[in-house]
Amino acid sequence: MAQATLMKSSLRLVFDHGVDEKGKQIFKTKSYSNVKSAATPDQFSAAAAAIATLSSIPLASIERNDTSTIND
Repeated sequence: MAQATLMKSSLRLVFDHGVDEKGKQIFKTKSYSNVKSAATPDQFSAAAAAIATLSSIPLASIERNDTSTIND
């Protein structure tokens, strides 16, 4: 049976930049790598909230991107 080994994680913050002239929502992202792979969702949320306070633009969502290797 194959197994996945978590190699690295990154934190991605999605900021709400309002709407364009056509009424389409604009989102911009900022990614942070070298995040501890063992970090819990609560820890990711706390880190994102702390970083978001440094921005005047509202935080729309928090994403976690994990990279794993698959071993047979």
